[in-house]
Amino acid sequence: MAAGAVGRRRRTAGGLAVLTVVSALLVGALTSSHAVAAAPTADAGTARTAAVTDGGDPVVRLRQEVRSGSLLAAHGVRSVCPRCAAQVVTVKTGSATPLRASAPAGYGPSDLAKAYGLPAKSKSTATIAIIDAGVDATLASDLATYRAAFGLPACGTASGCLTLKNYTGGKQPAPQRSGAGAALEEDVALETSLDLDAASAACPTCHLLEISVPWQDGEDDNDVSTGDFAKAVDTAVAEGASAISISYGYTADVTNTSGAYLKALRHKGVAITASTGDSGFNGGIHQSWPSDLPSVTAVGGVTLPADAPATGWWAAGSGCETRFAAATGQPKSATAACGHHRAAADVSADADPATGLAVYDTYAPSSGEPDDWTIVGGTSASAPYIAGLYARAGHLAAVQGPNTLYKAPQSDFTDVTGGNNEDYRQCADYPGTSASLCNAGKGWDGLTGIGMPHGLGAF
Repeated sequence: MAAGAVGRRRRTAGGLAVLTVVSALLVGALTSSHAVAAAPTADAGTARTAAVTDGGDPVVRLRQEVRSGSLLAAHGVRSVCPRCAAQVVTVKTGSATPLRASAPAGYGPSDLAKAYGLPAKSKSTATIAIIDAGVDATLASDLATYRAAFGLPACGTASGCLTLKNYTGGKQPAPQRSGAGAALEEDVALETSLDLDAASAACPTCHLLEISVPWQDGEDDNDVSTGDFAKAVDTAVAEGASAISISYGYTADVTNTSGAYLKALRHKGVAITASTGDSGFNGGIHQSWPSDLPSVTAVGGVTLPADAPATGWWAAGSGCETRFAAATGQPKSATAACGHHRAAADVSADADPATGLAVYDTYAPSSGEPDDWTIVGGTSASAPYIAGLYARAGHLAAVQGPNTLYKAPQSDFTDVTGGNNEDYRQCADYPGTSASLCNAGKGWDGLTGIGMPHGLGAF
């Protein structure tokens, strides 16, 4: 059985899977090669935070489950946010109660740097913009806790490293204090923390710009929501962002794939990344917006175990957008899978919650029960990480969508050749569909694109 398959289960469309854990990272060394993904090592910054509960220390077991991809074997999941499609891992199958803890056990910055063969030092101070729904009142303090735990440099609002803006460019509104708004903002806060933590892991020295769209955009699938995101992208560009990440997905339609909406997400010299979603193969007609746009880098997902090659994550979104001929710079070898239309994904990173990222989130205005340390997966984890790599490398002048990735040599990627995403829809059920949209293989495929990063050369 492939790594990660133990935790596989049918579920509603969507995305992030989350597990809260109770201790520090287990020390582990991984080998690095292009055939076998370099496995994560423990981050020394968390070694001092081990917790003991129930008469024993669960961190070793949990960390081993992350490393093997079997983390979801004994846990359930429940939906978190409708449009970011977050899913939190619960204490057991069928339970709605999330696992909570006081210390991290998911992969951290050093783990991922090792897995992707990144340089030891980060020097870039470019700005990574993250767009999320609603307001997270504890975001700055939660980010500070995450960065301190992993030994990353401080990044707060006082220093100007972290900037919080509304999608119109002004000050963020007051958070919702009750009712549906407070409940939704609590849910989305986990997504927001994931995005900022993943971007921090990818580029520890970069500046961060968090832009909020109205909280209703976290649940409403319409042109108002996509219009708000489009406005937020223009605001991010005006604020000097080098890379922008969107971990949300909406139904593609005539309005958001043309005109002002399309123009807003087309900025040469600015990398815009978007999650492909966590519902597997999309049927081959329309990919979720905005990952379907030619000027956006569509980020898929892999399962990243410590002791085996990376594989395409079983729920990673893939498919076609027939409204467009191709993503910018996308070669015929990729578009051929979609009848020479835009094919997704373009590139990939760790997205399987069974091999997920450590995230810290305490915002709980509705339930009063903060998540604290969690492990989070989904393509909502891979998109901000890839945005961070663009900003860290800094070679953005020629960037327009994924064009520079497709020009990079294959040595800048680890080719992921195993795994499929047909639990929801099977390629064979759609006449004319290429099997490469559903099955990871040599070269480009729908789940993982051209592969996962190996160093910063492609960025």
